[in-house]
Amino acid sequence: MAAAEHAEWVAALIHSRQTVLPKRLLAPGPDAAQLAMILQAAAAAPDHRQLTPWRFVIVPEDQRGRLAEAFAASLLERDAQATPEQLAQAREKAHRAPLLMLAIGRLSGGDPEIEAGERLVSAGCAIQNMLLTAHALGFGAALTSGKALGSRALRSLFGLSPEEQALCFISVGTVRERRPARARPAPEAYVSVLGGG
Repeated sequence: MAAAEHAEWVAALIHSRQTVLPKRLLAPGPDAAQLAMILQAAAAAPDHRQLTPWRFVIVPEDQRGRLAEAFAASLLERDAQATPEQLAQAREKAHRAPLLMLAIGRLSGGDPEIEAGERLVSAGCAIQNMLLTAHALGFGAALTSGKALGSRALRSLFGLSPEEQALCFISVGTVRERRPARARPAPEAYVSVLGGG
């Protein structure tokens, strides 16, 4: 494939990717070989001094109940008066999407020369590589976050060290329905030239 054709293919992949919320993702999810491809894509992220300042924890079906209880406990940490309906809604989020994993960033520790911001960029690149690979394989995917990520219950469940931060959940699966693609900003909306006025 010529360089121009390769660039066009990559651009088409990037620009056709869109977020598909977990409630719109159904089975089947990636099989073992596809999951291996998705996870291996993370290793191609920029990683100054090869710290690998990120890791991913897959939440299999038989562990979703534990995650559901951590979500409920997290809600109670924030709101001791949460209703049974609110707690049920919190628990339900653990059971969406056939593939669910937590992205964790190690933003300190190890080499003190590598600042937290650089580590976070590396983690973001790893995540984007995984999203693009999932998209290339025909799956939909989404990143989700929320206040539960900083809760004691979630940190305990996933064994986060003091240097680590839960960044987001990654959900992957077969798309039930897509929404129309959103309008994306043109480069002139976010690019300037130093000294250009």
